Formats: sequence, C-alpha cells, structure tokens
Amino acid sequence: MHVRNIHQRSLRASPREAAFLLDGLSSAEDPLWPSESWPRMRLDRPLGPGAAGGHGPIRYTVAAYEPGRKISFRFTAPRGFDGAHWFEVSPEGETGTLLRHTIEMNIAGPALVTWPLVFRPLHDALVEDALAKAQAALGEDPTRVPWSAWVRLLRRALRR
Repeated sequence: MHVRNIHQRSLRASPREAAFLLDGLSSAEDPLWPSESWPRMRLDRPLGPGAAGGHGPIRYTVAAYEPGRKISFRFTAPRGFDGAHWFEVSPEGETGTLLRHTIEMNIAGPALVTWPLVFRPLHDALVEDALAKAQAALGEDPTRVPWSAWVRLLRRALRR
C-alpha cells in the first residue's frame, strides 16, 4: 500500500532565515525537532549523507542533504516501511517560507496495521509539534495542534 503524508507550515521568515531549522536537526540545540515531548532524533555522526539513527523505534539514514534547503532520510525500520521522509524549506511569496515534511513510502506486512493504528497518529502529532516549534524558534506565535485522545492513549501505553 502506498502512503504519502504531508504536513506544512507557512513561516514569515525568508528561506535564508529559516535554513537553521534544517541545519540544526539532531544537534544538542535542535531548533526543529520537538524533543521536549518526543523521543530525540539521534544520528551516529553529524548531519550529512550516510549518517544513521532515528527516533524511538523509527530508524533511517540520511539519503541526501542540501544545507538550508532539504534533508531526506531513507527508512531502515520498522519492518514494512519502504521509502523516505524529508523536510524542505522553500520560498513562499515575496518574503515567506514554506516548511514541509513529507513521507513517501510503501508499506507491507506488519506496517499495514501498525502505520494506520500507531505510527501515523503519533507521526502526525510529532510533526505538527515540530512545525509549531519552528514558528516559535523564528519568533512567531506558534500554531499548536492539540493531541487527539488516541495519541494521548498511545503515548501512555508506550511509556510503560
């Protein structure tokens, strides 16, 4: 089954001003990843092609990196995830920026159940939190999307 999942946020900053959001991924002072509420993104070396890591049970390697513009990751786990996800910064209008996260993958085996029931709701909540963190890092008033009751239940169950 094919999955395409997109989350995006318009930012009032220029792409050059927003570039640090991508370039700081997995760093100690990560301005994008919402590690205050979610498992931290960790890589085995500095951000760049071939760096391997992930967050929680999601594992990936950096497939490509265009500083300040785009970073893409190839899934290595969980089982049944065959594809990639990426963050990209692109111009929007005269002075704004569009920050987008995309997953493009095929799922098979156990992922046919785990993606819709567990991973997608958690992923959607995490990425919306990341987009709000990006807004706050740029001095904007963040648009927060509340976690659903299902996400709160999953988080409690997985914490045990």
